[in-house]
Amino acid sequence: MGFNALVDFLTKGGPALWAIAVLSVLTVAVGLWRVSGLSLAGVWSRKLGARPSDRVAKVAEDALRNQDFDGEMALNEVTRIAKREVSEMRRGIRALELIAAIAPLIGLLGTVLGMIRAFQALQEAGSAVDPSILAGGIWEALLTTAAGMAVAIPASVLVSWFESIAEQEQARMEDRAVQVFNATPIHRSDRHPEAA
Repeated sequence: MGFNALVDFLTKGGPALWAIAVLSVLTVAVGLWRVSGLSLAGVWSRKLGARPSDRVAKVAEDALRNQDFDGEMALNEVTRIAKREVSEMRRGIRALELIAAIAPLIGLLGTVLGMIRAFQALQEAGSAVDPSILAGGIWEALLTTAAGMAVAIPASVLVSWFESIAEQEQARMEDRAVQVFNATPIHRSDRHPEAA
């Protein structure tokens, strides 16, 4: 489809189809941005130390080795870092959820407006009704609903995929942090003799 044909196609659908086209571009852009961000974060990396869960484990080890931290302070520091990592992995999900929610609604609005135009044309034709006028108007009106669903479905799939990645990585972080905390003894009596 050439550029002029694409513009004609979008013009037939009216403003609603143009809005849906913008949402489709945003969906692709946010999806690519998040895939590249997760890849750079090492989510799909097999090397130790690259994954967020391995970074959290390293922070846990460092916190437990640091003489300024007691067990509770170390746990708070690790929790803070883990929350930041999970929050980073969930960036962009809200935008995709919004797109998945509003794209079908914009499509439905375009369909309703198109049906109104089609029936206005039918009324203006009076007794000389040409069925092709009505059929063409309905076809153009339904186009926006189909386009809205075509954008909402991939956006919903991306939301589910990114959420599952974030949940899996969060579970790994918790698992690695527990392993580190259980493997490293905390000598509270050495740090706080008065507690003995």
